[in-house]
Amino acid sequence: MKAYHFDSFNDALAGLRLRDDPMPVPGPGEVVVRMRATSLNYRDLLAAAGQLPGVRPGLIPLSDGAGEVVAIGDGVHRVGPGDRVVAAFNQSWIAGRPELEFMRDMLGGTVDGVLAEYVKLDQQGLERVPDYLSHEEAASLPCAAVTAWSALHCGLPLLPGHTVLVQGSGGVSIFALQLAKSFGCRVIATTSSDAKAVRLRALGADAVVNYRETPEWGAAVRALTGGRGVDRIVEVGGPGTLEQSISCTAFNSQIALVGFVGGLGATINPRLLMRSGLSTHSIAVGSRGDLARLLAAMDATRLRPVIDRVFAFAQATDAYRHLQAQQHLGKVVISVD
Repeated sequence: MKAYHFDSFNDALAGLRLRDDPMPVPGPGEVVVRMRATSLNYRDLLAAAGQLPGVRPGLIPLSDGAGEVVAIGDGVHRVGPGDRVVAAFNQSWIAGRPELEFMRDMLGGTVDGVLAEYVKLDQQGLERVPDYLSHEEAASLPCAAVTAWSALHCGLPLLPGHTVLVQGSGGVSIFALQLAKSFGCRVIATTSSDAKAVRLRALGADAVVNYRETPEWGAAVRALTGGRGVDRIVEVGGPGTLEQSISCTAFNSQIALVGFVGGLGATINPRLLMRSGLSTHSIAVGSRGDLARLLAAMDATRLRPVIDRVFAFAQATDAYRHLQAQQHLGKVVISVD
């Protein structure tokens, strides 16, 4: 079978190589999955550059993938041959709060990922795919969609009528927009272009602020709430956007800290974090249980992931470059068929 490996790590992706590997054989409690689709996340760009903790030469990249079970080992009972499955981002975090020991089994980072024709996985790290989802759609879920789900469920309950702010048009933000709307929330989005604003509104955003045209976008967002502020922010920008986010929060609101695509150089006055009962929650994707709950909610609502573009397996490097260009809206997927 064929699998991609990183022989070395650099920003030019020169170290990503397609190899012939032996077919995996399942041991006790393990299954072999014929991968049908995988998807990329921002963390995969960090891994490609050698900036993700735990990456090593020879790593098979990517955390997100879906396919069909083709072989099982002794003692496997959760799935069977022919089942359509999706892999959990963190293979050992089954349920409950995150623990440091669970952070050692993150696909495509500390352990081999899913950018391969066949992958051996523990049965405990898999969930069945709802019938209505394609493999490409299911492959888009484990990191971005579960992160969005966790960001919307952290801390105090998010209720119908609450206002959620999402930033940009990457995978987490788009899933957060879709999920928040399915919960009955009002959603305000930020973006860098009028063209993306049109697409965000088409996906359900109630209002959109162009942060390039309005650098002090926090004030614009607060004005859109009549001065009250937003109840939940899915913060993907990190220190580079956090001060603006804080400026548009409501009393007793929450910020889910997801990423740092806005840069790491800024500093935040701690007093800003203490005002108006504001709380922050660091999001570490989620457990297999979170993935299961997300899938059940999606099955009930028939929510469809937004896929920006699907690349062929032989075009994996092109898929990385497309993500690097930051012109996508939604998920970048690689078909393994």
